[in-house]
Amino acid sequence: MGLLGDYSLADRYTRPDGRVFLTGIQALARIPVEQLRIDRARGLNTAAFASGYPGSPLGGFDQEIARAAALVPDLTIICQPAVNEELGPTAVMGTQLASEQPDFGYDGVLGIWCGKAPGLDRAGDALRHAQFAGTSRYGGP
Repeated sequence: MGLLGDYSLADRYTRPDGRVFLTGIQALARIPVEQLRIDRARGLNTAAFASGYPGSPLGGFDQEIARAAALVPDLTIICQPAVNEELGPTAVMGTQLASEQPDFGYDGVLGIWCGKAPGLDRAGDALRHAQFAGTSRYGGP
């Protein structure tokens, strides 16, 4: 057995405790996995939703969060690339507003949006409205 024992690359998302090896982008992609595990331990049924313009600002973040989601199918993590900078935060805001619907199936949704600086300028209206609308009780960015 080598230095790492029975370690596999999938452990970066599947191992609930102990040491894992991550790049910076992988560490960011692990955040929703960890939050959903914490919520589940608290008895909550939550999900995560990530959106942003593909490739910005962290090249490959959208692909890495999709990889993480595939490795933890027991956790609901949706990664939906946006067609422009405004649609990403608008979609994330929608996850927070959905909690008010009678057929909402979760206790809350963790919302993640990423964009680059010029995209932040373009997304300002969506972000302002999201700020005013707020988040669901067990959701939020």
